[in-house]
Amino acid sequence: MGRPKFSNADFLAAALAIGAEHGPSAVTVAAVAERLKAPTGSFYHRFSSRGVLLGALWLRTVLDFDRGIEAALDAGDGLAAALHTPAWVREHPDEARLLLLHHRDDFSQGEWPEELRGQVVAMAERSVARAARFARSAFGADGPDEMRRVLFLIAEVPVAAVRQHITRREPPPPLVDELIRTTYRAVVADHRRSSDRRR
Repeated sequence: MGRPKFSNADFLAAALAIGAEHGPSAVTVAAVAERLKAPTGSFYHRFSSRGVLLGALWLRTVLDFDRGIEAALDAGDGLAAALHTPAWVREHPDEARLLLLHHRDDFSQGEWPEELRGQVVAMAERSVARAARFARSAFGADGPDEMRRVLFLIAEVPVAAVRQHITRREPPPPLVDELIRTTYRAVVADHRRSSDRRR
């Protein structure tokens, strides 16, 4: 009987499990190979280094997380974009621990290959352009103040609201959605009142 063959997805799944439990620093070549019961050579057949594996894991996770926000903002629904975070955290607890409790720099040990760096840059550019389009539709402009509101409502408030629940390894309760919803509507309503006064 030959040795089992391992795919890129197998190594990424093992890295995710280790990283969600112990953080990105615990995702070593030896730990991933041991978890899969795979030879180290099999790892290097798929990934040129630990850093490349970590980069691929981070990018896959952030793209999956971003997909729901992208769809909501493209539909012009900022509230749905804000509420995507607690919904995604409930559905993907391991990915949430990895992505929302750690900084991107924790995954960039060593040099990411040019292709991976290019994908990260392209993703960032798409996110900025999308946020600017939404700022123009929701707040009438895409200047620094409007972009700050978008970042606050779509990213900062939802992530802050779920972080303690991720840390405690529990799904965010429905109250989290209610608080995000209330904050979102209050900020949008305040902006509209201020705009009306300036007219």
